[in-house]
Amino acid sequence: MSDSWKNVFIKSTSTVWDALEIINQEALRVALVVDDKECLQGIVTDGDIRRGLLSNLALTADITEVMNTNPITADVNTPREDLIELMERTEILSIPLLDNGKVVGLETLHHLFEKIIHQNPVFLMAGGFGTRLRPLTDTCPKPMLKIGNKPILETVIRSFIKAGFVNFYISTHYMAEQIQQHFGDGSELGVKINYVHENSPLGTGGALGLLPADLPKDLPLIMMNGDVLTKVDFERLLDFHIENKADATMCVREYDYQIPYGVINGKGNKITSMVEKPIQRFFVNAGIYVVSPRVIQSVPVNHHIDMPTLLEQHMNERDNLLMFPIHEYWLDIGRMDDFNRAQADIHMLGLD
Repeated sequence: MSDSWKNVFIKSTSTVWDALEIINQEALRVALVVDDKECLQGIVTDGDIRRGLLSNLALTADITEVMNTNPITADVNTPREDLIELMERTEILSIPLLDNGKVVGLETLHHLFEKIIHQNPVFLMAGGFGTRLRPLTDTCPKPMLKIGNKPILETVIRSFIKAGFVNFYISTHYMAEQIQQHFGDGSELGVKINYVHENSPLGTGGALGLLPADLPKDLPLIMMNGDVLTKVDFERLLDFHIENKADATMCVREYDYQIPYGVINGKGNKITSMVEKPIQRFFVNAGIYVVSPRVIQSVPVNHHIDMPTLLEQHMNERDNLLMFPIHEYWLDIGRMDDFNRAQADIHMLGLD
């Protein structure tokens, strides 16, 4: 049993955002909604929150709008073997332990067995010029700029390694030799790293056409910009893609924009409604994808195309593209203020 299970307690008066903070901070990946007597009222997982976001639920909404009010629980005296069987049968990763309705523990299945190694390729885009970060990038490619004590790209690779991924491909163009000299074949990190070089920029999707023909024919590939810092759960992302049999899955983030004026709706010259400074909510591309082999194989060698255009073509063909809302930490280091923010965030995130 985890010794930090009380850290995931939350009140029913809390918001979705409050639950997110607990889920992201604690390794248990769940929030337990309890009353003043610590009796269980519901459970919230990041899956519950994602479904709420897809239904346009705001992060300021009450936690009761997304929590599972009828979760699977077990008596505190349930034998360990029975708990394991129950969690495996119901495909859950954790289960609250109750004593007359009061939460007295939380048993977890996470990492109970040996660590899973994922053979799925990870393709990292590292060929950009980083013009918005000049003069830092005049002598150093952006993915090799140091955040904390490591290059951005090394932090990205180590995040994947921690999740069990071992096969990497890196797309290079600008100052490619610095990247190759630093990482070599990946043996120092205990993984395998191969490189594909763009003689001229091919766009985020065009680089797929340079991947070798001997890639696994049955394994989806995770693709990510090499200048993104994130704590996305890559294993969960991959599982989502596979379970839904998608051609491609795009990670998206919620972006809010508040109109600074009162918005007036009308019919003819008659006002029908007035909304003061409404907030518009959108999903935006987070630069992280899972793509199936058929998408990779559709890109010719040295063909210039951006990922959104490539995915739109496949969407028109089969209508089998999915989005995966992410609420974990995410930062695209594109500008100097992003770079400075990353320097401040890196130690707090535990990625350094």
